[in-house]
Amino acid sequence: MNILIVKMSAIGDVIHTLPALNAMRKHYPHARITWLVEEAALDIVEGHAALDRVILSKRKKWIKELFSWKYRQSLKKLRNFLKELRDTEYDMIIDFHGLLKSGAMVMLARGKRKIGFDRGMDHAEYSHLFYNERIKPISMEVHALRRGLILLEVIGIKADRVEYNLPVLESDRLEIIRLFDEKKVDSKKKIICINPQATWETKLWSKKKFAALSDKIINDFHAQVIFTGGDSDRGDVSEIISMMQKPCFNFTGLTTLKTLAALYEKADILVTTDTGPMHLGVAAGTKVVSIFGATAPWRTGPYGDLHEIVRSEISCSPCFKRECKTKECMESISVDHVLKAVEKLWNRQETG
Repeated sequence: MNILIVKMSAIGDVIHTLPALNAMRKHYPHARITWLVEEAALDIVEGHAALDRVILSKRKKWIKELFSWKYRQSLKKLRNFLKELRDTEYDMIIDFHGLLKSGAMVMLARGKRKIGFDRGMDHAEYSHLFYNERIKPISMEVHALRRGLILLEVIGIKADRVEYNLPVLESDRLEIIRLFDEKKVDSKKKIICINPQATWETKLWSKKKFAALSDKIINDFHAQVIFTGGDSDRGDVSEIISMMQKPCFNFTGLTTLKTLAALYEKADILVTTDTGPMHLGVAAGTKVVSIFGATAPWRTGPYGDLHEIVRSEISCSPCFKRECKTKECMESISVDHVLKAVEKLWNRQETG
């Protein structure tokens, strides 16, 4: 039995599909399971115990190179990728992505059963045209993680447990210990991680409020605050830290996705905007406080009942817009609103 999973991006979406992978491995213990993924989310699946193979698509890079002097190299890379994609005839190809780009990959791959949701799913971009088994569409109001498990259940694969089993290695955990030693983080004291950035403008909370929140956390809970983020977040996080009165730790740009997961394993709480690291924290077993504005936490929020959502109940939220003149949904969230959510998780942890 050869199975191909198509879920190419983004980080949070790929994490949401890990429980489906584990359910498939449990149902087909001897199958050879392959996952097609793009670069940004590669760390989430590479080395996963339930996977036999990963096929990497560098789609964005190849498209860029096609319109440059490197176009010959890009064409060669594309040919090699297509050869790899088609070197196996799969018994089952499941498209968990449901977009035009994933549908095109399903079309190009060789498979007997090509499975995905039928026409009617929001934002599906005609992906159903590439399947020979079309599953009745379900409401987008169902959480993204749950939608993937429902797809499996319809085709007879039992999916009654949510397990991520992130491929975090001992070397990743040792790297965090090294960073703790380098930065003088006391591993015996409580740690609250803060991930303040996001790709959408409408998902961002005030830098000034993040600074005030961090000071209050350090003062009220006597916890160590560690900021996380990617290389591109360094400037914004440095600006937040410059507005703080209390000392904290800045791990921005110092972690891969795997070492970030290892860091979140050690954290008592993660405070974050609606972004990939939010889901990474959930998968790592961390209690999460998520700040939501333009998006819907019931669709893509931290999965499970261990977490806290902070959002303002205004009529236009969620609007799912990337830009907004007022950002009222985020601006109306106060420091105390978020602090109360942190306190709730903190007290729950203290009482066991």
